[in-house]
Amino acid sequence: MAALIHPTAIVDAGAVLGSATRVWHFSHVCGGARIGADCSLGQNVFVGNDVVIGERVKIQNNVSVYDAVVLEDDVFCGPSMVFTNVYNPRAAVTRKQEYRPTRVRRGATLGANCTVVCGVTIGHYALVAAGAVVNRDVADFALMAGVPARQIGWIGRHGERLSFSPDGSAVCPHTGDVYLLRGGRCQLQDPALATSSATSAA
Repeated sequence: MAALIHPTAIVDAGAVLGSATRVWHFSHVCGGARIGADCSLGQNVFVGNDVVIGERVKIQNNVSVYDAVVLEDDVFCGPSMVFTNVYNPRAAVTRKQEYRPTRVRRGATLGANCTVVCGVTIGHYALVAAGAVVNRDVADFALMAGVPARQIGWIGRHGERLSFSPDGSAVCPHTGDVYLLRGGRCQLQDPALATSSATSAA
């Protein structure tokens, strides 16, 4: 299935759009952009030349994805959230050689109106709350809020906050995923191992 491009959108020559990707009203995709399959770019979205976007990514209205940003598969960008690529911009000083790369790992959510200061990595399935300002790396499964953003908990792949037992484990009530908290890091237990353990116990 070919990409769907609204008549008011501009997709420059050279841009690569995966199958079934939708580009909606008044959006602009620059020629160097690489966008995977089944993505959705809402109204008034801008995607720069040096941008890589994975599959099944949802970018809501009024988001600009500037050069040096990578969004892995299944990332969600809420309405009007902000990326940057220069740490100390000046109108009179050209700093295109000073772009700091930003990477958003698979499954992460960036809430409405949050800001991601350039040069950080946001971990797998992390969730940044609406209005937060991220200025440092974010761990996998971390729940972040505030200005500047601070970790206030852990969150699972399904988007539900995790509650850990004294032994450092948590179970998602929706999926049955098991998470382990070890050394200040949250890890998803291999589903195959969880199934194997359950079978052995039976």
